Parts: sequence; structure tokens; C-alpha cells
Amino acid sequence: MNQLGQLVQHLLNRDAVQEHSPINTSTKETPASAELGRLFYSGQYRGDRASYRWEPQDKQVSQLLLLDGDKSAKVLGALAHKQRLDILRLVLQEPLTGPELVERLNMGTTGQLYHHMKALVGADLLVQEERGGTYAIPGHRVLPLLLLLAATSDLMDTTDYIAMTEARTNAPDYLGGPADAYNPHLLLWAVVENCLLEHQHGTCTEVSLILHEDGSITVSDNGRGIPVQALPGVELLRVQSVLTDMDHLRGSAQFFAPGSEKGISMPIVNALSLKLSVTIKRDGRVYQQHYKHGIPQSEVHTVGVTKETGTSVTFLPDRAIFSQSFDLRLIQQQAAEMAANYPNLTLCVLSDSNE
Repeated sequence: MNQLGQLVQHLLNRDAVQEHSPINTSTKETPASAELGRLFYSGQYRGDRASYRWEPQDKQVSQLLLLDGDKSAKVLGALAHKQRLDILRLVLQEPLTGPELVERLNMGTTGQLYHHMKALVGADLLVQEERGGTYAIPGHRVLPLLLLLAATSDLMDTTDYIAMTEARTNAPDYLGGPADAYNPHLLLWAVVENCLLEHQHGTCTEVSLILHEDGSITVSDNGRGIPVQALPGVELLRVQSVLTDMDHLRGSAQFFAPGSEKGISMPIVNALSLKLSVTIKRDGRVYQQHYKHGIPQSEVHTVGVTKETGTSVTFLPDRAIFSQSFDLRLIQQQAAEMAANYPNLTLCVLSDSNE
């Protein structure tokens, strides 16, 4: 039986090696290229007006990583131009004439379109059937463009994370004052501002502030709860957009610290916190997601059911930025003043310490 077991194991190992070996074994590779591996891909696109097929490709990753940096940057830079990208996206849907593109893009005149079209035609990204005719994308360019858009979709959230890293680097712009005296309460009041926005909307009557032993704090309200579903045409869930997207602060409040240049929004609170967790009660369910330095550490998970609504944010200011800690007495004092300004809002300050 032992010999039979050894034989079976030998056969399994051999099959595993064959299964994971490269399809094309005739090309000799250097040790470096062998370590980086090879990329095999093919594909096809089928649309109502046309279909394209990409023959199987085989490229060494080491060669891809050694592409000419200047030329690669020019290609990506040309496609990153918003108007050129809009032109390509429209023509991918259907061939269009110059005047039709001008109308779709609200450019005003064909002259504004000309220099973009000239660059795209020169780069073999567009072809024109005849003078004055429709523009189309050459068949051999369709799949690379679609795959580039697919890859861009997968990398879309990196722009938010880069912005968050920059926010941490440029903390003085948001916090004001000397670096050795950054006030973590500024983050707290920025979160509370969003609760007050819900209260002013008529959908929030209670706010609780709970100071924890580890130095973190929870801000909880009984408002509508941050929407969880994705926005139309966007894969990113609304709650993640609210907590990470610094460019589109839809319905989000900002708190301006004395001496600051920019307002503190929820993404800034997230970026300047070592960790942050959000719990949402909405649509009969309880949702939760966790972050570190503004970067999601989990998907948005359903963790329970409820008949209540509201949002609860727990965060710990990063001690690499904030030398001070939360002061319960100061929080109680500020909350009392705030409650006086909002008589219809119940504002509670609690501590889960044993003191």
C-alpha cells in the first residue's frame, strides 16, 4: 500500500507540473525572464456592427517591463487626455462624422475637434472612410483599447488611495497649526458635521459619541444610513465613495479647522486615521466595512438584520500624525454647546472606560 501511495503521488505531481508548464516550451528563457514568467492571452469582441478576434499572444513579462518608458508614457498620456478619450469611447460605440462628434461632445466647432482627430488618426487609433465621412477605430486597435479600459476600471480606485496618501503628507493643509499640536478633535467634529447635516435634513434626531479605551471614538446617528448600492454606471459602492472619493463629495459636509487651507471631509478623516470602521443600518440590513489609512481592508459585508436606520463610524486618529489624544471633558463641553444650538437633537457623550 505504501508503494502504491508513492506511485499515485508521483503521478499527481507529474500531472501538476505538466498542467502549469508554459504552452510554448520551445523558446529559451534567461533565468530572470523565467522568474518573471510569460503572459498568454487572446480574445474576441462581438458587437451588433462588427466582430474582432485577437490571435493568441505570447509575451515575456520581462520584455513588457522593459518597454521604452518615454514611448509608453506618450501612449498612456495621449489616451489620458479627456477629450481624446471621449472621442475614442464614442467611436467605439458607432462610427461618427466630425460634425456628429462635435455635437455629441458639445465642442461648438469642428476646429476645436481637428487637432485631437489629427493626433488620433496619426497614431492609427482612428481611420476615416473618406473625406468628410465617418471615423472608426481600426479592427486591430479595438481589443487593446477595450482591455485598456477594462484595466483602467480595475485600477480606478487607486486614484483615491493616491489622493489619501497625499492628504497624509499634506496634513497641515487640513489641520492648520503647528505639527506638534495637531488636534484630533478636528476629525471628530468633521464626522459630527455629517450627522448635523442629516439632522438639518430632518432624518436624524439622535447622535452618540462614545470614547473607547484604545483611544478610538465612535460617532453614531439614527439618520438614513449611507447608501450602500453602487452609483449608476460606477462599480464602486456609494459608501466606499463617500469614505474615499475626495473629488466628488456628494452630500458630504466639510469642517474647516482654524488656519487650514482645505476642509476636512469624511475621506480626510479616513486618510488621517490609523483605522476606521463604518457600520450602516439601512434597507433592513446591517452593513460593515473596515479601513486602514483610508484603504479598504474588507468588502462591504452584511453582518445582520435590523429595523433601524443610521450610520456609525469608529476611528482611531493616526498617532504618527496626532500626538494628542481625545479629551472626554473637552468633548462633553463642545457637545453641550452644540446641543444648545440644536435643541431638537439629542446628543450623548459616553465612555466605555472603567473610570
